Amino acid sequence: MKIGRTEVRDDVFNVEVKKHVLWEVVKWQLASRRQGTHSTKTRGEVNYSGRKLLPQKGTGNARHGDKGANIFVGGGVAHGPKPRDYWYPLPKKVRKLALKMALSDKAQSKAVSILANIDLGKTPKTKKALEFLKKQKAQDLKVLIVVPHKDEVVYKSFRNLPNVRVVPVEGLNVYDILWSDKLIIQKDALEGIYKRVET
Repeated sequence: MKIGRTEVRDDVFNVEVKKHVLWEVVKWQLASRRQGTHSTKTRGEVNYSGRKLLPQKGTGNARHGDKGANIFVGGGVAHGPKPRDYWYPLPKKVRKLALKMALSDKAQSKAVSILANIDLGKTPKTKKALEFLKKQKAQDLKVLIVVPHKDEVVYKSFRNLPNVRVVPVEGLNVYDILWSDKLIIQKDALEGIYKRVET
């Protein structure tokens, strides 16, 4: 398969796309990103006395224990959230397959460009980043740029643009690929992508 003038591997950029596999991996990624710091107080943790409110019998009122019970306003929460880790294991084979499918989806939609080099000069400039996007006819699109390794000039040039993400090969992931309207890959990064998806 060819993208522009570059020959790419069919087993990476031209596989059958199965939505369910992509959905599984995106769900796993988003679960892993959750902080899980949410917390509510139980009736044992709220700042109330444990004194019995009124006698058990004889008042005509319902029987109650302490003011911190969950049926009272300001009382503890029954079965509320507590800090937890949302990560769960997902087979490596599934993750690699989904990466291939996401890349194939973009390639089949003709939304992938492979460039020999992303030259923005020696100092970071957002102006040059915008000029680069105009050349690629992508100034109004959500763009994911894949570089072989972390490049400070490229990263800092694009970081002020809300619709552009720059990732090194090791940071390439299914969620970001599907988020983008256009995928721009530096040619040197292809070898790294192939290594990422090898089983």
